Amino acid sequence: MAKLSQQHMIPKNVLSYHEKDTYRIFVGSWNVGGVSPPDNLDIQDWLISSQSNNNPASDIFVFGLQEIVPLNAGNVLGYENGKISQKWNSLFRAALNKKLAEDKVVGVGDLKKVYPLKDIDHNQVEEFQCIIHKQMVGVYISVWVRSHLLPYINHPSVSCVACGLLGCLGNKGSVSVRFMLHETSFCFVCSHLASGGKEGDAKQRNANAAEILSRSSFPRGPLHNLPRQILDHNNVIWLGDLNYRIHLPDYITWSLVEKKEWSVLLENDEVGMKKKLTSHLLTNTIQILKFILVVITRENPKRYVLLHGVIE
Repeated sequence: MAKLSQQHMIPKNVLSYHEKDTYRIFVGSWNVGGVSPPDNLDIQDWLISSQSNNNPASDIFVFGLQEIVPLNAGNVLGYENGKISQKWNSLFRAALNKKLAEDKVVGVGDLKKVYPLKDIDHNQVEEFQCIIHKQMVGVYISVWVRSHLLPYINHPSVSCVACGLLGCLGNKGSVSVRFMLHETSFCFVCSHLASGGKEGDAKQRNANAAEILSRSSFPRGPLHNLPRQILDHNNVIWLGDLNYRIHLPDYITWSLVEKKEWSVLLENDEVGMKKKLTSHLLTNTIQILKFILVVITRENPKRYVLLHGVIE
């Protein structure tokens, strides 16, 4: 009798059926300006858009930070100090697993406090766990998922590209992470691109982005079937301090803001104007449907205007 493979034993109607799972992903980016976070830093406002009844509503959280250390010569050229990134990761763990911490803390009046990691009982299964995190000088990325998803996540890996001073130092560049969720590949690119508003600075930002795409690579896996380049993945999300800006003098920009001439501002946005991060660099693989431009008003720095634009 011929032996039947496992595939032969499965009815055809089952083989043709593909179950779809839907997950919510929170992606946040923050340039913290080289300031170490205080122990009682409250980041709940950052997560508020992804909360339901004070509990995180997303299934996957991706945090991207820039300048977690001052970008001085000692930090750029010297030994990488991981204490700051560990501190940030402790804050992320405490915020995402806040209910566990609150259940263990007695006599704390301010329930909005983000509790230190030590307040969480690790004998309990945390609702969110970190699957991968990585620091390159000031760029840091940390990925957290719900605990019940851990069995379905495979092949997490990291790729770092330094393209700062001399074209090779880590004051600018990217830290990219990838993983497989079920049979779908995800890649998150946290980057800090060249700054400056002078002539030629935008070209340098574009050059940084091109270098990140060309130099980032991941292991192919034991079966050599995993995505190697950023654009090979099923889902790619690029986050960070990209430093793109409105290509107009400040006085004209503020005048247009006061007149609410949003369309003119969008036409002069470096990304929309050059489309370097869509049609030129990312081809048609990644479609950036909307971008949000935050304009801080001079009268009240706490107020901001969100500009939504579609990049074709």
